[in-house]
Amino acid sequence: MIKEVTFDDIQQICDIYNHYIQNTIITFEENPVSYKEMKKRIVEITSSLPFFVYTENEEIIGYTYASKWKGRCAYRFSVEATVYLKAGKLGKGIGTKLYTALLNDLRKRNIHAVLGGIALPNKESQHLHEKFGFKKVAHFTEVGYKFNKWIDVGYWELLLK
Repeated sequence: MIKEVTFDDIQQICDIYNHYIQNTIITFEENPVSYKEMKKRIVEITSSLPFFVYTENEEIIGYTYASKWKGRCAYRFSVEATVYLKAGKLGKGIGTKLYTALLNDLRKRNIHAVLGGIALPNKESQHLHEKFGFKKVAHFTEVGYKFNKWIDVGYWELLLK
């Protein structure tokens, strides 16, 4: 089931996200995010943009949200999309369901451009974005440094019709 995020979801969202912080290069954050910090982020996002969770038997399996692309007002019709799934739940179509809900919501809000930043390599995320018609528009070499190695970042873009 896909639903809008609530404060009751925050701890499970922290657990999912902190796994990626501590074990992967998918996010460039290096320190676990606290409940308080995640709540602050969710409040900021949901003040103007969507944030959805996917649940099975009250367990959060994944989440997706859109955040402002840049602070300048001319960017107000552009967002960055994010999706995270619980470890071990990749390849089950959950990311597709979450992105479908997110993109449908963004169309209703008259968002024009959706961007996805991907730490590379990440074939699963690349595949998910390209499945929805995102096109690779940028590749930055060695712009991140985590776990004692340099990491490239690519950006994919989708123009909503």
